[in-house]
Amino acid sequence: MSVISPASFAIPDRIDRGMEQLRQLGYSPRLGANAQVRGPLFFAGSPQQRLEDLHTAFADPETAFVAAVRGGYGSNYLLDAIDPSLIERHPKPLLAYSDMTGLQLRLLDQLGLPAFHGPMVAADFYLEEGVHLESMQSALAGRPYSVGPAEGLRTLKPGAASGTLYGGCLSILVSLIGTSWEPATENKLLFIEDVGAKPYQVDRMLWQLRQAGKLSGVRGLVFGEMLDCTSPGAPAYLLEDTILSALDGLDIPIAIGLRSGHVSRRNVTLIFGIEAELRAGDETQLALLEPAVKA
Repeated sequence: MSVISPASFAIPDRIDRGMEQLRQLGYSPRLGANAQVRGPLFFAGSPQQRLEDLHTAFADPETAFVAAVRGGYGSNYLLDAIDPSLIERHPKPLLAYSDMTGLQLRLLDQLGLPAFHGPMVAADFYLEEGVHLESMQSALAGRPYSVGPAEGLRTLKPGAASGTLYGGCLSILVSLIGTSWEPATENKLLFIEDVGAKPYQVDRMLWQLRQAGKLSGVRGLVFGEMLDCTSPGAPAYLLEDTILSALDGLDIPIAIGLRSGHVSRRNVTLIFGIEAELRAGDETQLALLEPAVKA
């Protein structure tokens, strides 16, 4: 596997610990040539350096999948410079989330390359309980799998829906509106998550998605853990009430709490671009129904 930094630089010790954990799991991770560059600013190298590592990782015949070091900010500068023909010739999973949402969805929307929304080296693998291994290994092995209450999932609005799973970090999805890479959410089973956004900010982003038509035709909604999406002194249920208010009138099932993306522990891997089914009720479950790679 190849490990690259398409956005911000990471703390070196976290990279080292994440790489060691991957080795203990039986992988042979190799850092991209520019993966530990620090700067300019908060970036992990120039856009050219980060793009070079991305292209090299996909073109490498010994790389089975690509993993990001961390998110942060900066992969948006790669969107208009990616060589889609190179990646189309060498398709492979890109395991990432957060700032990489735009990058992953561009490859999914343009090339049909499934997006592996899952743990990153210096954000999750370096932690003792940072990775939900069952979902990651099933996703990379091409085995269908399900997640539910054990992974934090619970019902906000009951119902059932199926469709192509799609989504990512809420603030990144909103930032893509009005660009050439607007998210293609129509008729999708939409997963959205974020970290550190106060309930009123979540309301504002959902309002923007709705006003931009990005929730029209969505078949169901699954929210992530929404880590630290609270207001000081406010009741714990304010976020859930805010979500239901912002989505009032949408006749779709809604679930929340799935630990994928920015999470407190055991980051679940999801695959965007494959068929999935949401059952929201007494026993809430999200089933990923087809493989994204050949077993």
